[in-house]
Amino acid sequence: MRSTKVTIAGVELKNPVMTASGTFGSGAEYSEFYDLGALGAVVTKGVASVPWPGNPVPRIAETRSGMLNAIGLQNPGIDVFVERDIPYLKQYDTKIIVNVCGKTVEDYCEVVERLSAEPVDLLEINVSCPNVKEGGIAFGQNPKALEGITREVKKYAAQPIIMKLSPNVTDITEMARAAEAGGADVLSLINTLTGMKIDIHRRTFAIANRTGGMSGPAVKPVAVRMVWQTANAVKLPIIGMGGICSADDAMEFILAGASAVAVGTANFANPYAAKEVAEGIEAYMERYQVEDICELVGVVR
Repeated sequence: MRSTKVTIAGVELKNPVMTASGTFGSGAEYSEFYDLGALGAVVTKGVASVPWPGNPVPRIAETRSGMLNAIGLQNPGIDVFVERDIPYLKQYDTKIIVNVCGKTVEDYCEVVERLSAEPVDLLEINVSCPNVKEGGIAFGQNPKALEGITREVKKYAAQPIIMKLSPNVTDITEMARAAEAGGADVLSLINTLTGMKIDIHRRTFAIANRTGGMSGPAVKPVAVRMVWQTANAVKLPIIGMGGICSADDAMEFILAGASAVAVGTANFANPYAAKEVAEGIEAYMERYQVEDICELVGVVR
């Protein structure tokens, strides 16, 4: 029996495939297509201490081989999430990873503390949020800020902490080391690349926010490179993401050093994408007579 099980910070997943935050809601829409128990984990949309309305519309634009989004982390807040979404996800035989967002360190810590008593498995900290106390620069773009917020969040966390790294930096390894120094248990990368699209017919920005996060197949080579660099810089387990549409894509990340992978933008085009990636990894293992998926993590050095 070939094993697709992976263990991340002491949490065992039945397979290395999960969803990427912000692309799967809390799973309700996709559960109409397949049993969420087919996935190793479901990663929720960002959850803040209070409801966030998000950015003005339009806030999504298609690009070649991808999309731009400036949703602005719209979410109903931690109270609704705890009451509605956690009980829903607990119906399924999958792990629950909660993505946490905030505008100050205190915001993050408040949500993490609230979740400490809830039946969720891991917390993913979205450090691409702008730090309102530091002029709007993202926590994840300054190594000292990243190390500091990681250390603070860890004080309040009952679950292992995943720090989600932004690719919008000069040296991803510097950020990875900062998160490791702050006590992170896991790293996930990449978050979206900053991009822009202009509507040449209306002669204005395609999305109201002007810039947005670029995701989809176009970012995959950047993501694979950053995962490989990070795997060679730190000793933490890595969740790789960025343009994964197939099992072949996922295997690139695993061979580069990721212990698990997240499927994001592909869910919008194909609601079965994450399930198909999980099935495709099993087929890959069968084809190449691999007994344990963990044998393949980081073999390309």
